[in-house]
Amino acid sequence: MHRIYDIITLMRTTYQTPSARPSSRSRGNGQRKNIIIITLIFLLTVGIVIFLLVQIVSKKIIIVPGTISYDDSLTESEKSFLKEKLADYRAPEDITISATTEPASFLANKSSNYIIYDTLLPVTNFYDATSDISANEVEEYTLISASELSPAQKLLSIDGNYYFDDYQNGALYRVLHFSSDSQSNLTDLLSTSRNPRLSKEDILSVTQTGVTALTRRMLNTLNQVGDGAYFAKYVKDFLSSSDLTHISNEVSFANDCSIKDMTLCSDPRMFSAITAIGTDIVELTGNHNNDWGQNANLSTIKMYDDNNIKTFGGGENEDDASIPLNISEKGSNLTLIGINHSTSSKANGQGATMNGPGANIYDAELTEKQIEEAKSNGDFVIVDVQFSECYSYPDEGQEMPECDYPISGQESFFRGLIDEGADMVVGTQAHQPQTYELYKDKPIYYGLGNLFFDQVYWPGTERSLILTHYFKDGKLLQTRITPTMYGSTYQPQIMSVSEAKQFLNRLIEASPRGK
Repeated sequence: MHRIYDIITLMRTTYQTPSARPSSRSRGNGQRKNIIIITLIFLLTVGIVIFLLVQIVSKKIIIVPGTISYDDSLTESEKSFLKEKLADYRAPEDITISATTEPASFLANKSSNYIIYDTLLPVTNFYDATSDISANEVEEYTLISASELSPAQKLLSIDGNYYFDDYQNGALYRVLHFSSDSQSNLTDLLSTSRNPRLSKEDILSVTQTGVTALTRRMLNTLNQVGDGAYFAKYVKDFLSSSDLTHISNEVSFANDCSIKDMTLCSDPRMFSAITAIGTDIVELTGNHNNDWGQNANLSTIKMYDDNNIKTFGGGENEDDASIPLNISEKGSNLTLIGINHSTSSKANGQGATMNGPGANIYDAELTEKQIEEAKSNGDFVIVDVQFSECYSYPDEGQEMPECDYPISGQESFFRGLIDEGADMVVGTQAHQPQTYELYKDKPIYYGLGNLFFDQVYWPGTERSLILTHYFKDGKLLQTRITPTMYGSTYQPQIMSVSEAKQFLNRLIEASPRGK
């Protein structure tokens, strides 16, 4: 309007005559000119108005917004979220927003009038042996947001689908629905305000296993089958699916390896069992890596290095053996400290010395300092311990439930590492799986048992626990416990759901259940 007024003023100034008293004829001519100018201005104004109206209609600019209604199916937190995010939103029409809880199959829905508000995961108590439930049982368990997951709760699979396997199945989804199909801008606005689903790209998965000793009677089987990967046949896919896979290998490789009762070695052909399961990390805290001589140990460490496999808990000399393993991947920083706190020593040739390889013999002052330094850097600290072994073995073929418990001094030592600042303590010495607990809300696994070994005399030594840890931004979200068992073929297999539940119940009964 200001611009129109300026034009009128300019035109009047332009056509005004300099004479103080214009003649009648000139006054008539001036009046006609003014009428023409006013008419042109009117027509110009009408044209501008018409042009603006066309623009408004073509761009669907609505002067009066629609009403947004919130259905009773919405929770109070959902309503609060929507009201906050839509405070300045001008709806093009009346919209009703409602909510439902849907199975994973709903994600195949290609409609544009909904968003995923949250991922809901079924959990149970840390000390519950249940690992899998049916879709019909989900309502009997607690559902929590994926963002609230913590190691103090146990994540359950649904009909065999574990959420961290594919980050889709094994969960329910809270879905917000909009009554209008044309609200792409509304769904875009709300979708960018929520990140309800976890992603493999953001989660670091680290799998830890117990004793690996590819030796003795397994060598006879190797000579029959010709390939060490034979022993990994049933667990290789599961173990290699993690970002990082850890083993505690207690035996070195040697070209002249032969079977001796307690002097252990591995045939180099057995190395394919290690690579078949996707091993990324080898712990060297075990008692037998120098059995076949220091040269065998040194050449084995070189094999790991040549295959880009990281080592810790042992090394080429005392200084090398004591260095923690630092991991920095996918936004998570971890420190793994490996110590030997058993019958091993430098004196008996099993511990690393200033000039020779071996295990990292426990040094209280050094370990405490390493934990403190790692925590000051903000790392999640896992301490792996080669503790003394439970030797309460009964007659062949019998169970030995007394070995489910922490052995003498083990509980106080493992808890003491938590008191020093460790976030998790894992016993990698046990030939038979031991119990586990939460101590000060931090997990302790007293012993993982045999992953690969030839001990088939007792059912207990044929079993192991595989731990798979899931980290996001350095925070532990969950540890999945997967029990295995091998037999006379020395090929570990994952237990069935019912077998695992029965076995874990037994271990849980032996738990100190620390607070």
